[in-house]
Amino acid sequence: MNLEDQEWIDSELQSYEWEAAEKNRIDKFVKEQLGEAYSRSAIQLWIEDGHILVNGESVKANHKVNTGDRVTLTIPEAESTEIIPEDIPLDVYYEDADVIVVNKPRGMVVHPAPGHSSGTLVNALMSHCKDLSGINGEIRPGIVHRIDKDTSGLLMAAKNDKAHASLAAQLKEHSVTRKYYALVHGNLSHDQGTIDAPIGRDPQDRKMYTVIEKNSKQAITHFHVVERFGDYTLVELKLETGRTHQIRVHMKFIGHPLVGDPMYGRSKGIKMDGQALHAAVLGFIHPSSGQYIEFTAPIPDDMEMLLQSLRSR
Repeated sequence: MNLEDQEWIDSELQSYEWEAAEKNRIDKFVKEQLGEAYSRSAIQLWIEDGHILVNGESVKANHKVNTGDRVTLTIPEAESTEIIPEDIPLDVYYEDADVIVVNKPRGMVVHPAPGHSSGTLVNALMSHCKDLSGINGEIRPGIVHRIDKDTSGLLMAAKNDKAHASLAAQLKEHSVTRKYYALVHGNLSHDQGTIDAPIGRDPQDRKMYTVIEKNSKQAITHFHVVERFGDYTLVELKLETGRTHQIRVHMKFIGHPLVGDPMYGRSKGIKMDGQALHAAVLGFIHPSSGQYIEFTAPIPDDMEMLLQSLRSR
């Protein structure tokens, strides 16, 4: 079936709606409807981002539609793939022919996205490095993992596809060391613990994530109390998985949201420009040497000043 045969909902939004005639994987079903117009990988990204719904609800790429299911697709607006290298200073902790480790400041976006076409870490890396891996495409060259715009700290990028594959495999196997420091609201009842709660998109707000059973992925965060300030607690968090907004969602889930978090935090209490979250430790096996290397970045000045003010109370 070709695009011309589909039920066209809104030509301006490029939206479609189909009725499934038999049981089939959702990504395969949509691919069959669209023909060669779009790749299956693009379709899977649309599913992950909630652009494809089954009976009005988001699903996973391996979801199977049944006869009579209504499948809707709203094709997202195409993004420009032209990225301009920008001479933005980088706090480089390590660099060789395979990998670069930088300490990203709070407020910097990792890669270009709608509303952030310049001033990103990728813009800076493209100016600083001669080569970056191309596995993640033109928008995210070299990017193996991300940290949020308002989270500071260590992040690694790959300079070639071989290094990218190695680092990505380590992330998938949960063998990369990632430790964060966060200042949270409230006084935790335990000195240490593990939060094992699945995370998925919030069905009420697609820009947010939440702990939810349906259409979610396993998420595990280990925490350890570093310092207590009565109404606030400084915690060290170690990621076992790396879901979007994982620490922010998990700490809100247990009743201790991050200070300054604009999406998951509290409006009352001490203020900070962005969430008080810092990626302090990053360790991994070097793609070429096979040796384990680890880096530590101190808590940034603005967050340290906040801690000092709490200590002086």
